[in-house]
Amino acid sequence: MNPKTVNALWFSFGTSEKTAQGKLISSPIAFDSETGFGFDFNTVSNVKINSKTFTSQKPVYFSAVVPEGNYQVEITMGSLEKKSNITLKTESRRLLLDQFSIKKGKLITRTFNVNVRNIKIDDSTSISLKDREKETLDWDTKLTLEFLGDVSVQNIKIIPETNLTVLYLAGDSTVTDQDVEPWASWGQFITNYFDTSIVVANYAYSGASLSSFKNSNRLKKILSLIKKGDYLFVEFGHNDEKIKGAGNGPWESYSNLLKEFINAAKDKGAIPVLVTPTQRRFFNENGTLKETHGDFPAAMRTVAQKNDTALIDLTKTTKTLYESWGDSVSRNAFVQYPAHTFPGQEKALDDNTHFNSFGANEIALCILQGIRELNLPLKKQILKETPAYNPKKPNSITAWKLPMSERFEIAKPEGN
Repeated sequence: MNPKTVNALWFSFGTSEKTAQGKLISSPIAFDSETGFGFDFNTVSNVKINSKTFTSQKPVYFSAVVPEGNYQVEITMGSLEKKSNITLKTESRRLLLDQFSIKKGKLITRTFNVNVRNIKIDDSTSISLKDREKETLDWDTKLTLEFLGDVSVQNIKIIPETNLTVLYLAGDSTVTDQDVEPWASWGQFITNYFDTSIVVANYAYSGASLSSFKNSNRLKKILSLIKKGDYLFVEFGHNDEKIKGAGNGPWESYSNLLKEFINAAKDKGAIPVLVTPTQRRFFNENGTLKETHGDFPAAMRTVAQKNDTALIDLTKTTKTLYESWGDSVSRNAFVQYPAHTFPGQEKALDDNTHFNSFGANEIALCILQGIRELNLPLKKQILKETPAYNPKKPNSITAWKLPMSERFEIAKPEGN
């Protein structure tokens, strides 16, 4: 369905009748597919409806069924009775608002952009999802908002929006929207740093290579939607380097497919940007990082140069980043937790490829700095308060306070 034909959805919360438009929710109601809205994932018991707001000090999900499209979500937050501190994520944990404090007696309205999609391309073609993706929030029929902290919300308005710049992401497990804790990727944190003129559409998935991304029809889906002035960021390598046999390798299939992605985007009037793969966290005894990607980063650099295409050298940047932290401190950016940190976790998690939320946010800041250094028009759509980032002087996890989502999984994402 074309979002142009969809009316805005407006939900107001409170026990007293109000003149505001939309559906008045005067008591906590669980999500129901028939009504198409409600508090989701068994969090309805965490909600209290007051005279003009819903409040909660425990995690709350609110979902509404909407067609595929891009949406501006307008939320009025705050309370006349108490102060608030709200973290907001959407769909598969895409960060929209990080610990936003509101003084008692203040009401603040903020607008966020959300991409909602389905697998259908046309009447005969669809994206092929992996089994683990089929249950994720990115691929259901709802727009889901996750509220964390000391939450007070007066109303939620969901407005179809067709006049946005779209940043499409094609990549693997280091890019995708990781659906559950403690895993995270930069694609779901970069959403927190753009203004309301842009929306991120993240088609990356765990275990992806350039060839599997194309063969699962994800490139075809993107090309059915992408328009002049949109962006296509392409980051692959971790899984491409595992493909053996004649015709494969950095200078053959990998390079050829990169050129295909570039030309396909340019043919649509969009702007392709290549991103070399993040480093794995493997250190030499002298404190330098081991190189595990072979010639793949060099091949991508060559393709970018020969095809006059922008390139963010994330391989180089993350080498600097991890070495700046050092072997021990860099563990804080990855999914490395002792046994029994999470319910049902009998063994330690020791992952040197996949990030936790702190690490994913650091990588997102690297990407944003790359956008600025390339002087892409996209840099004007980065929020002005977003600080410059120097991988030689990275942040410390001691300053990282983002609330974790309650949905978690111990199984490692595909790809390593």
